[in-house]
Amino acid sequence: MMKLISAETARALDAEAAASWGLDPFALVEAAGRVCARVFTGAFPAFFSGPKPPVIAAVAGSGNNAADAMVMLRSLILEGAALAGTSLVLINRLPAEGERNPRSEAFRSLAAMGVPVQVYSPENPDDLSLLVRADILIDGIAGTGLRGPLRDAALALVQAVNSVRNPRPFVLAIDVPSGNSDSWEPGMPILEADATLGIEPMKLALYKPAARRFAGAILPVGGVFPAPLVNRFEGAERLCWGNVRNRLPPVRPDAYKYERGVVEIRAGSPGSAGAARIAARGAQAAGAGIVRLLVDEGLYPILAHDAGGVMTAVNGSPADDPRRFKPDAVLLGPGWGTGEDRKRLLETALKREGEGTPLILDADAITLARGLVFSGRTILTPHPGEFAAFTGLSRKGILADPVPALRETARQIRGTILFKGHVLYIAASDGRLGILDGMNPALASGGSGDLLAGFCAALAARMARAGSFDGYTCAAVAAGLLIASASASENARRFFDPPDLADTAASLSGEAWL
Repeated sequence: MMKLISAETARALDAEAAASWGLDPFALVEAAGRVCARVFTGAFPAFFSGPKPPVIAAVAGSGNNAADAMVMLRSLILEGAALAGTSLVLINRLPAEGERNPRSEAFRSLAAMGVPVQVYSPENPDDLSLLVRADILIDGIAGTGLRGPLRDAALALVQAVNSVRNPRPFVLAIDVPSGNSDSWEPGMPILEADATLGIEPMKLALYKPAARRFAGAILPVGGVFPAPLVNRFEGAERLCWGNVRNRLPPVRPDAYKYERGVVEIRAGSPGSAGAARIAARGAQAAGAGIVRLLVDEGLYPILAHDAGGVMTAVNGSPADDPRRFKPDAVLLGPGWGTGEDRKRLLETALKREGEGTPLILDADAITLARGLVFSGRTILTPHPGEFAAFTGLSRKGILADPVPALRETARQIRGTILFKGHVLYIAASDGRLGILDGMNPALASGGSGDLLAGFCAALAARMARAGSFDGYTCAAVAAGLLIASASASENARRFFDPPDLADTAASLSGEAWL
């Protein structure tokens, strides 16, 4: 299990590493700096494959995060980075005579190698020339132990780094970008990194939705703490398609359609027929054996035409007789509306949920479900605005740190919440928490939420048919599948940014382009 932990848990982990494993701060810093160097060179080999070695500046603060940065710098120099022109910038002060801690020892090692040192002074703008000359800038200004906003010299140096342009060095943070912490809120100063080396177990603060973009590409760094030690501490689960795909019950080669799961979807309203269609196609794509779509009479001709194997029927018609069709999972809400007839259909679905049928509530169905308590077999799929309306909390506060609200709401409603966005959270009523890193503009497109709801319904039906439904697992696999499918080349072509087409446009004739 890949974990995400709080700063408080990280401090306890450090203490236990020293007490039980003999890994004092000196050993941990040495390991972290070296592994960070190895991960970075492996992820960005182009920096080290050119005719000239890169010039690297480490910007160091006063704690062990500064020591990590200095050890990493030393490792990169030993691997071939340019010693001439490499600069170590220290804020506040040089180590005192007789001072012995990871920061002072890392500093003395670099000084013995002949690395130039400069104490940064906010009053001397010429100090920024060091940063402009660098190809790579390692951020070791402040770590996860920060409480509240940056202040004094640390604040000045982060502002200085963020202001450097023409050219801007590649800014590389260690653990978290300086300024980020468990107490970080939107508006607080934070360093803008191009990539962050997240030492495992990585920090929850990295994935706060409002802070996520400042970390750039997140590179996991393992091998610093022993796995048996890490497993003793509680944390959220860092999820991805690779570690969720095998949590589903497999489909036997000789399976028949009912064994793969039967999905019932009630969705769509005038002007929102597309949401119903996408949800149904999503359920098909995620492997449901049968998908039946129930829609209003006015939408039936639109959605029944070219249904592509989706059984389409009219709400309340003879084909909607529950005695003729027993679903393994029910999805309500995509493009649905919130009228009185929808409330009655939701009440019927809630009775099924109480009898054991998994229920997926999306979009308008989430609005109708406000104040309800479920029987443990419901998944809600809200985006930030829907979750804010559902809970009465502010959207801004939720994006600053959704974890407390998600955990408490899931517990109160006895359901699972799949919180959508560029970072996806899954909160179960029993306290389990999973996080997936989206950060893909392909997801910022109308219909992706409907698709996700369809995925959830299909997977819930398969799990229910196998007698193994679990809302957390179902939501985790569905979210992982959505991110993986959005990244697939054949799907990514649907989503583009016009500047990315420049090369293609140049190769086309004017007539073809028009």
